[in-house]
Amino acid sequence: MPIFDSLTKGVKDFFLEEEPGATSAAPASARPPAAPAPPLAGLPAGMTQPEQRHLDHIAQVLAGDGRDFGAFTKMVKSLAASGLSGPLLYQTAFNAFAAVTGQDLHSLLASADELSQKLTDDRARVQERHREKMGDTVPLQGPPSALARLREQETRLQAEVTALGQQLADKTQQLQEAQQQLQQESAKAQSALASYELAHAAAVAELAAHQQATKTFLLNH
Repeated sequence: MPIFDSLTKGVKDFFLEEEPGATSAAPASARPPAAPAPPLAGLPAGMTQPEQRHLDHIAQVLAGDGRDFGAFTKMVKSLAASGLSGPLLYQTAFNAFAAVTGQDLHSLLASADELSQKLTDDRARVQERHREKMGDTVPLQGPPSALARLREQETRLQAEVTALGQQLADKTQQLQEAQQQLQQESAKAQSALASYELAHAAAVAELAAHQQATKTFLLNH
């Protein structure tokens, strides 16, 4: 906000009450302390920064009327860029913020709680939409999401593949049994043919022998 930009430039002269021993000669790189973000599990490989559209969404969630904790944090960042840090930074920012907005510390901290609740509620809504999109839950209104339909199709096709796999296993077992029976019957048939050939050969030999003997002994006499 322009009023805060102007106020930031002169805030150290008009609203700063230095405590004994306090110094404003902080390095230009000083920044307000920030709590480290908790590590997130399940992030895609290589993702370390959020997309700009999500940063814009969070900024919209935190957008206020210029009299809330979000505006106060902007003033803190602006003063930190000018070299202030530590308790002096926050006391200066609060003095300036209170002078412009008329807010007291209790109201400011209550505003911080409201912003925290906004973030909590927004995350719950986003996660619920994500579960609907992934097909984990059914939306209260409207058709299922494209991902939900694909998940349903995957489940159906997987069941069909499983059924076909069972059918294939059954047919494979039947094929193996048929092949075994075929081998057994083929062996029996081959054995029978071999036995017949032996009997046939013996009969032919015996017949030929008797025929030759008959010719030899009877035709010549």
